Amino acid sequence: MTVQTLEKVETPDIEITDELRKEVFDKIVVARVGLLLRHPFFGNMATRLIIKEATDWCPTAATDGRHLFYSVPFFAKMTNKEVEFVIAHEILHCVYDHMTRREDRDPQIHNIAADYIVNNTLVRDGIGEKPKDIPIFQDFKYEGWTSESVYDEIYKKYDEEELKQLGKLLDEHIDWDKDSEGNSPAPSKNGKKQGGKPAYSKEELQKIRDEIKENMLGAAQAAGAGNLPAEIERMIKELTEPKMNWREILRQQIQSTIKNDFTFQRPSRKAWHTGAILPGMNYDQTIDIAIAIDMSGSIGNEQGADFLGEIQGIMQEYQDYNIKIWCFDTKVYNEADFTADNGTELADYKLMGGGGTDFMCNWDYMKEQGIEPKRFIMFTDGMPWDSWGDPDYCDTVFVIHSHYDKNTESPFGVSVHYED
Repeated sequence: MTVQTLEKVETPDIEITDELRKEVFDKIVVARVGLLLRHPFFGNMATRLIIKEATDWCPTAATDGRHLFYSVPFFAKMTNKEVEFVIAHEILHCVYDHMTRREDRDPQIHNIAADYIVNNTLVRDGIGEKPKDIPIFQDFKYEGWTSESVYDEIYKKYDEEELKQLGKLLDEHIDWDKDSEGNSPAPSKNGKKQGGKPAYSKEELQKIRDEIKENMLGAAQAAGAGNLPAEIERMIKELTEPKMNWREILRQQIQSTIKNDFTFQRPSRKAWHTGAILPGMNYDQTIDIAIAIDMSGSIGNEQGADFLGEIQGIMQEYQDYNIKIWCFDTKVYNEADFTADNGTELADYKLMGGGGTDFMCNWDYMKEQGIEPKRFIMFTDGMPWDSWGDPDYCDTVFVIHSHYDKNTESPFGVSVHYED
């Protein structure tokens, strides 16, 4: 399903005078002060955005991470608390990095999904007041979801007419990475593309993303502990805590499966000087693991190839191994066994899938086939449709691609966040 059009907020048809322009600008400034007093993180972030009228191309509000663009008619009839809500809405799009996460998804549906995530946070935490005359996209059934998982449900569940009944987009969404034709936008000298929307080079976009992260850290420090939404607090923790290399964590998890025990066949060198025969360690360096590769619709071929590359790296770490590999979406595909004798054949392994996501199908498959690995490793984006799996069947490591949400944690086993 591809949605070509979607109802957006209708702005009132009013005469725009200099007096009205000043009134609206002052209203935004007052709302920004209100956020500083009541929600200091959002207020501090808002003061870092340059307020800029964009009535000519923006019917509501928008941001590129540096500016708060606004339409005079849209804000003219709003209360100060409603303006606070809209400003915080724009800030969360920046904080959650929604502008770069669309990739090849339908732009309208992705925008709806992003609005559900943002609006849920604002309504739940009482930040401003949602505009009473606008039926925005907001539903607490999506609490704790990522925008990508909301997208998957909406894409499958609703047609264009049904989407119109769900709500209206509160703002104009700027796609940093693609234009309406799916191409990277070519910036003009003044940083604008046709229609007035901002367009930047990839280098400039990365600068903006880095600036947003710096602004988040500064705003969080100014707000103080306990004054942040839970999701943002986790993100700040991710930015500030020292990180252990994820490959090292995975290596340790695999290493812990290797059997070792004491033997009298090879005395410990440390005991030679005593004349006593003491046991040394006997190592069985064979690793015996099963690996599942998530190839659901939310995983691209490039990500799948990355996962295979990491598995190849695991093989190169050990001289002897028994590794079962399969792909899955809502069912298991293409199981293959690899040992030191045929490990090079991994290069020809075919990735299969592309449907929905059902993590539990892996445990059902292992039980049916009598597979009992010392460790079960799942490469995934951490977006199950329902259950994460069976916590009691075997030791499990979830290697979660962190492109979408670096705060995703599995409810059992070990979570390792995979980064490009």
